[in-house]
Amino acid sequence: MPDPDALPPLSLTVPEPEVRPGGQPDFSHVAIPRAGTVRRPPVDADPEEIRDLAFTIIRVMNREGEAVGPWAEALDFTPEDLLEGLRHMMTLRIYDARMLNAQRQQKTSFYMQHLGEEAISCGFQRALAPGDMNFPTYRQAGLLIAAGYPLSAMMNQVFSNAEDPMRGRQLPVCYSSREHGFFTISGNLATQYIQAVGWAMASAISGDRKISAAWIGDGSTAESDFHAALVFASTYKAPVVLNVVNNQWAISTFQGIARGGSGTFAARGLGFGIPSLRVDGNDYLAVMAVAKWAAERARRNLGPTMIEYVTYRAGGHSTSDDPSAYRPAEESTAWPLGDPVLRLKNHLIRLGVWSDERHAQAEAEILAEITAAQKRAEAIGTLHHGQHPSPVDMFEDVYAEMPPHLLKQRHEAGF
Repeated sequence: MPDPDALPPLSLTVPEPEVRPGGQPDFSHVAIPRAGTVRRPPVDADPEEIRDLAFTIIRVMNREGEAVGPWAEALDFTPEDLLEGLRHMMTLRIYDARMLNAQRQQKTSFYMQHLGEEAISCGFQRALAPGDMNFPTYRQAGLLIAAGYPLSAMMNQVFSNAEDPMRGRQLPVCYSSREHGFFTISGNLATQYIQAVGWAMASAISGDRKISAAWIGDGSTAESDFHAALVFASTYKAPVVLNVVNNQWAISTFQGIARGGSGTFAARGLGFGIPSLRVDGNDYLAVMAVAKWAAERARRNLGPTMIEYVTYRAGGHSTSDDPSAYRPAEESTAWPLGDPVLRLKNHLIRLGVWSDERHAQAEAEILAEITAAQKRAEAIGTLHHGQHPSPVDMFEDVYAEMPPHLLKQRHEAGF
């Protein structure tokens, strides 16, 4: 044994991003395989036989807008389905822009964009069935849009007005809709991951056919709930899809801090015996293909699947964040996987079912629709003006039968 006094003193390794503000964006460390080259295993594949899929990136659309490879061949969506998917992403992007501007105008207290990540939530929703349940973070509003949730209800919540479906009890972007398979968003990070596994376990215990989907960002995988969820999911083979959105940044911390030495976030699942895949999160077709594979695995009682979506958060973390303080301003445009909306648009043009002219027309139509919905919502009220939820609402929807002490408090408050 060496003499401890002869060894150099101990030191910690603190991971650092490749570039800081003022430097040149560098994504040379992101190994990107050619579209269509990553194999598609059988749905019932043994996790040990597909370990390599946790270290590559599944891609379907190439730079020419073609859908190629085995994952593309397994898709059974029509051009009409893809046109609808494009509209979902365009709607989310335009909605984001309107709500971000509304926050800058002090019509709401807070907002979080999805810019650059639209394909993930909008594409994943297409693999789910009625009754399935998402346990989302604050950056998966595309699940609601793709499921047909009314834009007016989303806006009323953002404005915290009298028609806010959450009655002013939630942050503006913490939506909830059981009917649309969207569990209430928690402002506390990672809590939804273990909840999704528990919900899936309950579905299996009751002999149901419904599956759940857990969602988490790269930074929140450092939370203990993430690891506890993997223990339960792997032990009981819960019918759940474990989604990790790696958009490269937490609020100001690059993804290497939470990832540690595992190489990829998907690799975390391998230690639990969970089949784990990485997918191009800016490729709508790849997202749908992998989501369909994982959902089928869950429905066939084959247990959980972990999916890491490799993407980039083009906007700030929230309206409270200034990303120019910790990353180069040009970094989003340097991201090598491109823009999800433009990539699907180009694919549809190549199929001959879309054009630049029709795309511009659709943008105008969606903008008009969202602007009209916003005017109706603002007419009801915004953060500082108009009608707001009644104080009596604080007593409602808490207990099935209101206990005596709350009845007394409500009476004393004059309600």
